[in-house]
Amino acid sequence: MTHSPHAIPGVPMPEITLEKLGGGTVSLTGAGWKAIVVYRGAHCPMCKMTLTALEELKQSYADAGVEIIAISADHTTRTQPLISETGFSSAVGVGLTVAQMQDLGLYISAPINAEEAPAPFAEPAVFVVNGDGLLHAVSKSNAPFARTDMATLLMGIKYVQSVAATPRKPFTA
Repeated sequence: MTHSPHAIPGVPMPEITLEKLGGGTVSLTGAGWKAIVVYRGAHCPMCKMTLTALEELKQSYADAGVEIIAISADHTTRTQPLISETGFSSAVGVGLTVAQMQDLGLYISAPINAEEAPAPFAEPAVFVVNGDGLLHAVSKSNAPFARTDMATLLMGIKYVQSVAATPRKPFTA
């Protein structure tokens, strides 16, 4: 497993564009608040739970002005059945490359075997991008069972939107 700390709060979201499930592309940058959810892939039962929970919270995120984008290294053929099963209806970016995972500073795992995944995949992460295009919050995990609760994340975003116009800067010694 590898990890790099490139994407940190207070800096612009790295410019990454992915193929969008269903056609076209999805960009991780641009105007408006975003919750970008990195999931491990179709092989992960906990990722299915996360996508299902996000779908249940979709309207609440929309009411807060937050766009949801889910991304993974899986390609369309592996992603489509997972999305159909979970009912997830927000934007889904597919084909996240190892170089893009590194740009985001994600933990990267090698598959146990070809049945698990066909190539290296990212461990779970969430990037909250504020209205200025800056990373406001970053949560990265090195394991599938240590991940951000989507309802708690939404509460935090709504709080920040109500009290703060500027993101916190990282502490430097």
